[in-house]
Amino acid sequence: MRKFTFSLVVVLLFVTATRAQKIMGFTDSSATSQLSWEKQFDAQLSAANMDTWMKFLTAHPHHVGSPHDKANAEYMAALFRQWGYQTEIVTYYPLFPTPKTRVLELLGSKPYKARLEEPVLKEDKTSGQKAEQLPTYNAYSADGDVTAELVFVNRGIPADYEELERMGVDVKGKIVIAKYGGSWRGIKPKVAAEHGAVGCIIYSDPEDDGYARGDVYPQGPFRRSDGVQRGSVMDMPVYPGDPLTPGTGATKDAKRLDRAAATTIMKIPVLPISYEDALPLLQSLGGEVVPAAWRGALPVTYHTGPGKDKVHLQLAFNWDLKPLYNVIATLPGSQFPNEWVIRGNHHDGWVNGAADPISGMVAELEEARVIGEMVQQGFRNKRTLVYCAWDGEEPALLGSTEWVEDHASELQQKAVAYINSDGNSRGYINAGGSHALEPFFNEVMHEVIDPQTGVPINERLYAKTLIDAPEANRSKLIGNKNMKLAALGAGSDYSPFLQHLGITSMNLGFGGEGSGGEYHSIYDSYDLFTRFKDPGFQYGVALSKTAGRVVMRLANADVLPVDYNSFYKTVADYATDIKTMIDNMRTQTEIQNRMIKEKLFDLAKDPTKTYRAPAIKEAVPFLNFSELDNALVQLKTSVEEFQKLYANATRLPVDKQKQLNGILYQSERSLLQQKGLPRRAWYRHQIYAPGYYTGYGVKTLPGIREGIEERNWQEAGECIETATQTLQSFTQQVNAAIALLK
Repeated sequence: MRKFTFSLVVVLLFVTATRAQKIMGFTDSSATSQLSWEKQFDAQLSAANMDTWMKFLTAHPHHVGSPHDKANAEYMAALFRQWGYQTEIVTYYPLFPTPKTRVLELLGSKPYKARLEEPVLKEDKTSGQKAEQLPTYNAYSADGDVTAELVFVNRGIPADYEELERMGVDVKGKIVIAKYGGSWRGIKPKVAAEHGAVGCIIYSDPEDDGYARGDVYPQGPFRRSDGVQRGSVMDMPVYPGDPLTPGTGATKDAKRLDRAAATTIMKIPVLPISYEDALPLLQSLGGEVVPAAWRGALPVTYHTGPGKDKVHLQLAFNWDLKPLYNVIATLPGSQFPNEWVIRGNHHDGWVNGAADPISGMVAELEEARVIGEMVQQGFRNKRTLVYCAWDGEEPALLGSTEWVEDHASELQQKAVAYINSDGNSRGYINAGGSHALEPFFNEVMHEVIDPQTGVPINERLYAKTLIDAPEANRSKLIGNKNMKLAALGAGSDYSPFLQHLGITSMNLGFGGEGSGGEYHSIYDSYDLFTRFKDPGFQYGVALSKTAGRVVMRLANADVLPVDYNSFYKTVADYATDIKTMIDNMRTQTEIQNRMIKEKLFDLAKDPTKTYRAPAIKEAVPFLNFSELDNALVQLKTSVEEFQKLYANATRLPVDKQKQLNGILYQSERSLLQQKGLPRRAWYRHQIYAPGYYTGYGVKTLPGIREGIEERNWQEAGECIETATQTLQSFTQQVNAAIALLK
């Protein structure tokens, strides 16, 4: 009996082990080999290498056009060559303005001249490199010299201006001051200019990343009173990249627009300041006390303005073409050299840029090193790996966009997927991307162990999700450890790949426990990062393990690991959400219009304050979603059949697998429309796009959603038709895959 029991246990263990070897897109034998190489990959990763490389790459400021920017590119290119990659530095010449005049002063009875400078700290070795640092400024601001009254506009988004209008505050001809946050910074001057403002000031409120959050640097990681967030204010929701060469690589001899014709350069002067410099400006304001939700953590009563004293803002820039240096390192595929898996992180920073972006860059370098050395040990990547270190991401996704535009035809033929990372720190895995990759990525997460807790990274994320969820929602989440990929908007180098060329993309990184206020300041340094963000580079190693697995599995899968059912469910949820949104808008409009007609706003207001009732709004019509619903039903039918057949796809002959893979990686292209989105033709993806008034924030089914939000019913209806046609095209791709599988 004991012998039988022992034999049964051995058999069960063997069966369990065999089952454990299964990976999406791999035969059993391929999976066994792949998992073995992944264990070797993990064992060879070195946090010490990341530390060494970060010290070099952050030793000096490395913004676009700086000496250390070029030195960093050459340093990384030499490393890639050492590891066996075919490597080149590809140079482009975009417009990159730098400041020559910056003046901000409060005039009148209590004059104040803003310092516009971050001080040197003895605790931060690189903070004193004044001659090499970019000053505090917003790139792609307009030149300007304006003197005007000041108005506080909260976050400076469209809803804030609606509230100001109800309060009787007009910003026309005035300078506005807005808090960072709530939207991407470039939205703030864009909306201000649309409302007639002549200048825009953006400050960091301590409520968001200063003393209200924790100890400030150097005692803690949060923003000092004199810390400033640099950044671009280019209108990237229209198009990213060089403003003078939209749709074309900014090569030396590229045809360029006149600067006056570049629609993405901001129309008014814009300047970022510290909360130390903001305080006297806010203290000068009169007018009504702002709504409670607008108030920050400064020791002042927040008023809308204007005040008795005016503000003078003067900015002038050097409008130069600057060289940028993309490092492109290639490891040719052993079987499918014309199928490319592309991996990228940017290397430029606003100043020394340790967290943003070098923390992600060194993780990518270590990942590439180990893969390159494993090739010498016998590892074979079936598909070509292309490792990229992008320049110019900070100003406007310059390096990636120009390279993508310059190589668009080849990329559309060969690119299987693009995997991006950016900043990285302690905490939880964050991931977004094309939703057909969602089950695949959940498999990857099971294999990566969180360095602080010793459990798989998906388990730690599940625990956090459950704890953070409202108590009423927890019962729905218990047991559901499947991680949903976030939809991708903008803000990093995946944008040109996904939203312009329709290349399946992912964006990966860890965070949540490395919060601070160093973002885009001189204090984003090696000293701060290694003290507060990721001591010992434990999460740098975790990122290498995660992204490395994604890259290697995509490179070596017999059949690409896609799940179209996951994509269908996600898009169906987006459609349901939009229909709920318009129903809610209809109800809210009816209620508000009734309240206006019954003069309830007038009766409820404080008679000592100026407050206008909202204007009567046009009734929300009923939009016809029937064709879109039908397209989703057809897609559901096809993806369910595909997923059943996909289970046996690895049994196809190699030539059939190659044909199938071509269909699978081209399927994302079918989600593009050549005419692009309304008012911004560069963005062609019909499922994901950055919001026209959110910037980084994503809009899903963006044409429909933004048409409704803007109450442009004709546009919304037209975009329903476009989305329907897009989903029908995608269904045709799925059907082509089904035909091949049958």
